[in-house]
Amino acid sequence: MSLAEDLTHKWQARLQKDYPDHNLAVYAAVTRWLIGENQERFNQYSDAELAVARQAIEYRYRILQQRYWGVSPDRAYQQLLKRLGSLFLIRSKIRTWIALSRDRRRTVMDVLQEVIQEMLQSDNHLRRQIDWISHCTPSYRLRNTLMLASIEEYCLRPIRNQPLLVYRFVNYLRRSQKGGMTQVPTSDLVRLISEEIATNDDESSLSLLDVQALASYQEQQDWIEQQTVRTQVKDRFLIYLAEHLDAQAVQWLELHLQGYSQEAIAKQLAIPIQQVYRLREKISYHAIRVFTLKEQPQLVHSWLKTSLKEHNLGLTPAQWQDFLTTCDPQQQHLLEALKAGKSIDAIAKELNLRSKQVISEWAKLYLTAQNLRNAAV
Repeated sequence: MSLAEDLTHKWQARLQKDYPDHNLAVYAAVTRWLIGENQERFNQYSDAELAVARQAIEYRYRILQQRYWGVSPDRAYQQLLKRLGSLFLIRSKIRTWIALSRDRRRTVMDVLQEVIQEMLQSDNHLRRQIDWISHCTPSYRLRNTLMLASIEEYCLRPIRNQPLLVYRFVNYLRRSQKGGMTQVPTSDLVRLISEEIATNDDESSLSLLDVQALASYQEQQDWIEQQTVRTQVKDRFLIYLAEHLDAQAVQWLELHLQGYSQEAIAKQLAIPIQQVYRLREKISYHAIRVFTLKEQPQLVHSWLKTSLKEHNLGLTPAQWQDFLTTCDPQQQHLLEALKAGKSIDAIAKELNLRSKQVISEWAKLYLTAQNLRNAAV
């Protein structure tokens, strides 16, 4: 059973338990919406990424439960406006703009409705969500419920510690005030610059601010993913040290990661400084020669972005070409075979070597590439 199928069964069972009065079609539709359109992505996730994906599904479900499930369309829409309007940052920005505008009779809710309506018409992500929801269920009422929950979840996504809705509101202001200049100086040259550019598709324009906001969001997600993998590497290496060395090695690594110098570590562990340096060398050997190359290669390479298949050992194109020229035919064959996903045993048979010899040769190549990376820093 695939991960997507497992998630589908679990969520349908949970929906049946939470809401026993509905039919199976409702459970199936809500489950499809929760899991999303691209179900194959779950098979490509690491354990850490899968945990984050599960949390995201749980978060979506809580939004649906708290404000939209079993609520009439009108009331559900008011719930959405109330939730988004309760955000202090967006509320204060809208109030300030209203106070400075010509039409001071407008309310925060009026402006919010206009922003949301514009997002539904021009935001590509929401368009795809609406299209996916239409595939999930033919029920108009359920579509409306799922759409409102999707809008809230999307508007509250954090970008630079601010909800994405804040950036959409800024876009709305810029678009609505393109003709807002009423006094043009006669002695200066005025250049009007829009944050939008024309496109060749059905949409009339593309907001550069939208692109920047989404790029910032993606950077933040990449940073979170990087930190998750880093924590995973640290935890597993601590377990490795405890199993293969001793508790003193674990203590050294924890102090080292906290920024302590070798002298400070010696005082903390109450051992001679020479012993600390020997301990550091021993841990470095295990970290590179054993843990990285034998115990957890995929995890470490994913964290450092030094995998052979995806990142060419972390080398730039020019460094990679220089690196290949230093390899003999046997080493080049080894690299090509590893890139193709062949096992160590299969490569050993092809090269008429023992598996240990292949691992040793691979270690040499990896360390050579590491030296090239370090020399370029």
